[in-house]
Amino acid sequence: MDKGQLLRADLIKQLYYRHPLSLTDLSRLTQKSLPVVTKAVNALIQEGFIEEQGLAPSTGGRRASLFLLNPKLEKYVVSVAMDQLITRMVIYDLSNKVVLPVQSLELSIADDPAAVDKLISFLQDHIKASGIPFENLLGLGIGMPGFISREEGVNHSHLKPRDGSRLGDYLEWHLKLPVFMDNDSSLIALAELRFGAAVGKRDVMVANIGWGTGLGMIVNGQLYRGSSGYAGEFSHIPLSKTNNLCSCGKRGCLEVETSLLVMTERAKAEIASGAASSMQELFKDKSRNIDELFLEAASNRDPLAVSILSDAAFLIGKGLATLIHIMNPECIVLSGRGAIAGKILLPPIQQAINEFCIPRIADQTSIVLSELAANAELLAAASLVIEHSSFG
Repeated sequence: MDKGQLLRADLIKQLYYRHPLSLTDLSRLTQKSLPVVTKAVNALIQEGFIEEQGLAPSTGGRRASLFLLNPKLEKYVVSVAMDQLITRMVIYDLSNKVVLPVQSLELSIADDPAAVDKLISFLQDHIKASGIPFENLLGLGIGMPGFISREEGVNHSHLKPRDGSRLGDYLEWHLKLPVFMDNDSSLIALAELRFGAAVGKRDVMVANIGWGTGLGMIVNGQLYRGSSGYAGEFSHIPLSKTNNLCSCGKRGCLEVETSLLVMTERAKAEIASGAASSMQELFKDKSRNIDELFLEAASNRDPLAVSILSDAAFLIGKGLATLIHIMNPECIVLSGRGAIAGKILLPPIQQAINEFCIPRIADQTSIVLSELAANAELLAAASLVIEHSSFG
């Protein structure tokens, strides 16, 4: 892209993340002169990408005009969030308004050889059902667990196309859309940085509590990926004292005691051994995912569910204490699907940090719950498309 195209794409991205904005705001954020930004904004208004939204509050002088993306602009993004067992998709417009509600598919990505083709059929069916013309779709963003090579479009852990091709290429060929993919925990951290609890902060750890236990790291206001892109494998810190084998092939990993999968399996085992719990009836509902039922029971203060969740949260807190010593973050955000359990997570995590962390360091780090929770990955997957679009 030439300089003009780069600027117009940057202006649209700034308004996508932060709206409304004045010309002065846009000049500061894009680091371009006010006359250059004014000319580009006027062109985007003529093309229907941007519209004026009144005036900023008075600061004593002339009130500045405010601008935002045109809510009537018919450009859309397909967003997909995958975990080990459930795949969700949604279609957003450029105001992050949902135009196709969340659709779900039970899909085991670890042991189903047809998982990629089932994913494609699921996406094709719902994109068609949305009625949105393909030319109005900017692309598809997708988050998933595993070791992801974003540039190559490869998941080295899961989802191997049958023909041996790269996953990104395979999806693009079948869906006829640009496809951008990333690790789920990295995307959840990106969502918190762009839309959630990490906005305006520079050093933040985002714990992704779900079927696995992931971590996204924000360092100096940027998503930190490490030298080869695999930073944040929090779930494989060797803190478990059990002999249970982790999915990575090692023993002692944090994940073998803290993932939602492990928690629900423990709940089923204790109920089978005679423990009283509302989950005994809840788990009979085969129309809903079992982790949702477990989290619902915990949110409703079922004693067994709360006890199991608290045990896992304490061990997560022990791992976070290690991170606090190493990274000294200003904030830790508890995000992902497990954050739906809300304030139940906070006391055991804080207890572990109080027990294992040096007070002088721990006192500088706040622990907060995500307000995005289960929507975090979907929002960030959509932003992947925005980041790579030229808006030509």
